[in-house]
Amino acid sequence: MKPSLAKGTRDFTAKEVSRRKYIINTLQKNFELFGFQPLETPSFENLSTLTGKYGEEGDRLIFKILNSGDYASKTNEEDWNNKNSQKLISQISEKALRYDLTVPFARFVAMNHGQLAFPFKRYQIQPVWRADRPQKGRFREFYQCDADVVGSTSLWQEVELLQLYFKSFKDLKLSVSIHINNRKILSGLADYAGIADKLIDFTVALDKLDKIGKDGVTKEMLEKGISEEAISKLDFLFSQTNEALENLLNLKEKFAGNEIGLKGVEELEFVITNALNLGIDSQNLVFDITLARGLDYYTGAIFEVKADEVAMGSIGGGGRYDNLTEVFGVKDIPGIGISFGLDRIYLVMEELGIFPEDSDVKVKYLFANYGEAESIEALKLISELRDRNISAELYPEASKLKKQFTYAEKKGIENLVFLGEQEIKEQTVTVKNLVSGEQQTLKIEEFLQ
Repeated sequence: MKPSLAKGTRDFTAKEVSRRKYIINTLQKNFELFGFQPLETPSFENLSTLTGKYGEEGDRLIFKILNSGDYASKTNEEDWNNKNSQKLISQISEKALRYDLTVPFARFVAMNHGQLAFPFKRYQIQPVWRADRPQKGRFREFYQCDADVVGSTSLWQEVELLQLYFKSFKDLKLSVSIHINNRKILSGLADYAGIADKLIDFTVALDKLDKIGKDGVTKEMLEKGISEEAISKLDFLFSQTNEALENLLNLKEKFAGNEIGLKGVEELEFVITNALNLGIDSQNLVFDITLARGLDYYTGAIFEVKADEVAMGSIGGGGRYDNLTEVFGVKDIPGIGISFGLDRIYLVMEELGIFPEDSDVKVKYLFANYGEAESIEALKLISELRDRNISAELYPEASKLKKQFTYAEKKGIENLVFLGEQEIKEQTVTVKNLVSGEQQTLKIEEFLQ
């Protein structure tokens, strides 16, 4: 049988793994600089933990895990014969692969809130799974790198998370724009247009603006039962200026008497004003009134990060989710979090060619194998190099030198070391740089220095 990969998954070569590690290490360093502590949760959760947290579309993308044993024998015969998948799911699947890191984090907080010091700041770097249609930059298995704070309603958390975003991308030498909005503004818009009962349909459609354009969004809203009159009233959404604070001022006028809408404007004004005061460039912080992020659990600020130089969709996102732990029976634990899309960040950096050379893990020295006696001496020297944190290896067989040269070139090893009978006798090594072609013979003490 010809081997193949499951759709939407990938193998990673040594070069890819080391570059991904470079991104992860950069993010991890910044998470810890900002006071976040590491956390890991299981790869799979109870299905009931995940469902109902991501909206109707998100629930469809959850990978369900079949129950162990003869799961079919325990199903309702009528549901089985009618092929009623919605009713069968609860009978054949009790667990699912995690869809994101936020809901498992909320579950962790709900289970351990008595032992945690609030505000509790955690970061988490682990894979997640979504039964999405694979395309460029979108996979079914991918890593998320999250930073969340729970136990504080302070808007300074939003400001600090913006700083964390910009510092991390600056360290990765990536120019980005962060689009920001507030779910209270979206609720205010729904009230303003008289479609408060259609809030979720409205935000899910609006969130697709980048993908399907104004006409596509309008069409979807009509299909969801939103009237032409309401859509006409919201037409100003598609013609915003580039000045965030000016747009907020215009919105204030439209929201006269609209309590929730005005609250959203006030919160966003605070975050944007203070972010700008702290040196964040106004060109890189965009108030995007059409940004909706179709996840049901956001209640305040919402973020989306886009690379400036490569068309890749979002490479990060997040928001405030003040009520998330309530579904697990624990009230009054507000939270806010952001996520970095590792896989998309990798693709952007690869396309721009900005990975540093030392991000690739390479062996510095390959020792040629001349036979058993020489190998013993070579391994003694290799051990000393490793004690000095210098990577080195011995070619395993006493093959022809041409074969050993080819191995070094294919593996990207720059230096081939010859420690033959003559070198052992004279206590020297001969080192050939395979890039420059330069070759020199050194005393062993000199070589080790």
